[in-house]
Amino acid sequence: MSVHAKESEPLKVLCPQCQKLIIWQQSKHRPFCSRRCQMIDRGAWATDEYFIAGEPESSCQNLPDD
Repeated sequence: MSVHAKESEPLKVLCPQCQKLIIWQQSKHRPFCSRRCQMIDRGAWATDEYFIAGEPESSCQNLPDD
């Protein structure tokens, strides 16, 4: 979500984790405001709190035929 008003102003966005307003160009952890928010998000993916909907892919499909 952008709260960008004019072309001459820096792009300001909300951190997807804590909703803090950040300046996009100045955040080295973008789209997050901090490493902490980045790691909270990464942890949610790692523990399957977040996932991409769809059928799981069979791991056997990627194996070469013998």
